[in-house]
Amino acid sequence: MTRFRDVLSNKNFFFLWLGQVVSNFGDRLTQMALVALVYQSNPGSEMALAKLISFTIIPVFLIGPIAGAWVDRLDRRNIMIISDILRGVLVLSIPFFIYARQILLVYLVIFLVFSISRFFIPSKMAIIPEIVSKDKLLIANTLQDTTHLIGNVVGLVVAGIIVNIAFIGAIGGLYIDGATFFISAVFIGMMAGAKALAPSVKDDLIDTKKAIENSFRKSVLNEIREGLRIIVRYSNMRFVVSVFFLLMAGIGAVSCVIIVFVQDAFGSSTRDLGFLGMFLVGGLFLGTVLYGRFGQKISKRRIIYLSFIASGVFMALFAFFVSRFPNLLVAGMLAGLLGMAVSPMMSATNTLTHETIPEETRGRIFSSLEAVIHLAFLVFMFVAAFAAKYVDRSWILTSVGIVYSAGGIAGMLLGMRKRATSP
Repeated sequence: MTRFRDVLSNKNFFFLWLGQVVSNFGDRLTQMALVALVYQSNPGSEMALAKLISFTIIPVFLIGPIAGAWVDRLDRRNIMIISDILRGVLVLSIPFFIYARQILLVYLVIFLVFSISRFFIPSKMAIIPEIVSKDKLLIANTLQDTTHLIGNVVGLVVAGIIVNIAFIGAIGGLYIDGATFFISAVFIGMMAGAKALAPSVKDDLIDTKKAIENSFRKSVLNEIREGLRIIVRYSNMRFVVSVFFLLMAGIGAVSCVIIVFVQDAFGSSTRDLGFLGMFLVGGLFLGTVLYGRFGQKISKRRIIYLSFIASGVFMALFAFFVSRFPNLLVAGMLAGLLGMAVSPMMSATNTLTHETIPEETRGRIFSSLEAVIHLAFLVFMFVAAFAAKYVDRSWILTSVGIVYSAGGIAGMLLGMRKRATSP
C-alpha cells in the first residue's frame, strides 16, 4: 500500500508540497484581514462580503480559460514561479492602498492577484501527473489536499488572533502573506530533474509567442467550449463536473452566510471564526489522511456519495446547535466532523480527473472545470446573500445540508439500480 512517505521521497513533489503549505498559511492571514475590514465597514452584511469574494471569483471566467491554454503550451514550473513572485508584490501593495483609503484599488489588486492565480492553479494541478507515477496519484492528490489543510489549520487559528493585535493587525497579516509567496517561489524553483520541467529558454520563448498569438486569436468562450467538449467525451468527467457543481453551489450558498452567522452567534469579527476554521480544516486534514490510508480500495463514486450524505447531516446539526445552543466547543467539534465528511470527495474527484484526462489537455480541462464550478459558487453566493435579508441564516445552512444529503442518497440509489440492471 502506498504511503505519504513514498510520494514525499519524490524531491520534485516534496518541494511543490512544501511551498504550498507556506503559501496557504499566508492566504489565511489575508482572508481574515479582509473579513475584518468588511466587518469594520459593513458589520452583519452578507452582501458586502459577497461583493469582496466576487473579485476573487470573476478572474476564473475572464482569465481562466486563456490561462489554461498557456499552461498546456509553456513550462508549468516557470509559470508557478513567476505567478508567486507577481502575487507577492501585489499583496505587499495592498496595505499602501488601505492607508490611502483607496478601497476600489484594494479590490482591483485582489482581482489581479486572483487573475494570476488562474495561471498558477492549473499549472500545479497539471504538473502533478508529470512528477508522480500513476500508481501514486491518489496518495499524491491526498497529500496535495493536505497542502491546503496544514496551511489552513495554522493560518486560520493564528490569523483570527493576529488581526485583533494592535501592533500587527490586518496590515501585518498582509505583509506576512506577501512574504509567503516569495518563499513558495523559492521552493518551486528547487524542483528539478525531469526533462519536462526544464525546457530551453529558446523553446520557452517560442512557445510563449505561440501561446500569446493563440490567446488573442481565440475568445474566452471558445476556450471554455473547447475544454467542455473534451470533458463531455468522458463519463467520469461528466460525473466530476456534476459533483463539483453541487459541492461548490452549496459552499457558495454558505460562504458569506456562515461568516455572519458565526459573528452574530459568538460576537466577534474574526477570533471565533479562526477557532472554528481551525476545527474545520483539522477535520479536513484528518479525513484526508484517513481516506489516503484506508480508502484506496473503495469505489471513488461510493466515497463521494457517502461524503455528501455525511456532510449534509453535519451541516444541519451545526446550524441547529449554533443557533439554539451557541457553545464554541460543540460548534468546533461539529465543524471538524463536517471537514472529515467533505475531504474524501475532493481527493476522489481530483484523482478521477487525473486518471481520465490526457496530459496535453489538462490545463484547459482544469481551467474549464474551474469556470463551471465557480459559476455555481458565484451565483449561489449572491442568491444566499440576498435571501439572508428575509430568511433566518440557520435555515439557509440547513437547506444546503438537506440538498447535500439528498444528492448523496440519490446517487447511491442510482448506482445500485445501474448495478442491478447491468448484465
